[in-house]
Amino acid sequence: MSQATTSSTFARGREATIIGTGSAVPSRIVTNEELSAQLGEDIDPFVRGTLGITQRHWCAPDESTADLAEAAGRAALVAAGISPEQIDLLIVATDTPEYVSPATSSVVHGRLGLTNAGTFDLNAGCAGFVTALDTAWKYIRADERYSRILVIGAYAMSKYLNPRDKKTLTIFADGAGAAVVEAGPVAGVLSSELFADGRYCHGMGVFAGGTHTPITHAVLDENVQQYLRFVQKYPASVNEEGWPRIVKSVLARAGHTPDDVDLWLWTQVNRSTIDIVMQGLGQPMERAHTIMHKWGYTGSACLPMALDDAVRSGRLHDGDLMVLTGSGAGLAMGSVAMRWRPAAAVAPSPSPLPPA
Repeated sequence: MSQATTSSTFARGREATIIGTGSAVPSRIVTNEELSAQLGEDIDPFVRGTLGITQRHWCAPDESTADLAEAAGRAALVAAGISPEQIDLLIVATDTPEYVSPATSSVVHGRLGLTNAGTFDLNAGCAGFVTALDTAWKYIRADERYSRILVIGAYAMSKYLNPRDKKTLTIFADGAGAAVVEAGPVAGVLSSELFADGRYCHGMGVFAGGTHTPITHAVLDENVQQYLRFVQKYPASVNEEGWPRIVKSVLARAGHTPDDVDLWLWTQVNRSTIDIVMQGLGQPMERAHTIMHKWGYTGSACLPMALDDAVRSGRLHDGDLMVLTGSGAGLAMGSVAMRWRPAAAVAPSPSPLPPA
């Protein structure tokens, strides 16, 4: 078990704040009713009642992770009121990459025309966006070369779903969210923490297609390993105890307590877990913004999508304190506490991707 913490002891002078957000989903909507018919059983009581999911968006055959990331990135640039040439770095967090190689970020970089930016992918599973946001903050504070960083969380897990597996088919969905992080004199990001427990590295994943198990005729004939699978059950305590622990630590280093938080954003996989955690923290559920009911579980994209939805629906106001916490396969977990300091008005709510 390992843990890495981030203190607030960096040299002051270059702070980081989010100045624009964006999100994107495919146009295809898949309802609980459709999946119930496909699986031959009524999934709605559990999927809606426990997880909070009523529908999800899936990519068309000719849509992919890069398409979603590009659309979300463009929306964030528009919201921030800046041009692609003003971005110094692009970070794409995903575990459903466009290719094994090259990086998905390289594809998105070229499409967006980020002519003055470096780029790389980051894979921390469903904690990817928080980890990438933490990374962007540190780049800005450590190096004057980086003043504006585009961070994207993108997810197209429908490409890896077994059509016969109700445990995955009913939960996972596709989407992307993005944020422009800018250097400035006022602190947006206040503190962060990353956590990992590699004992659960085989708990869930897509275990074929890499160097351990390349795609072969034998793998395809077996017709199992190329799909997303739950292999090892995660204890409920992973999130029900892990989320409160990490957010209390992050808030304490920022000089705050849970009672100070105006908006909570959690991994959007299970509304019941969010409810349990919020009760344990002594917080009203109304302070947690959720999106799984309309977009399903979008992994590394769910937190920036929830953030963008909160912004566009008027849930966030200048100076609000919010905490973003993500966790997932790996096991990886991350949390960031920040003040909402918008520098630009947002554009209208994003629509589905245009037809290809």
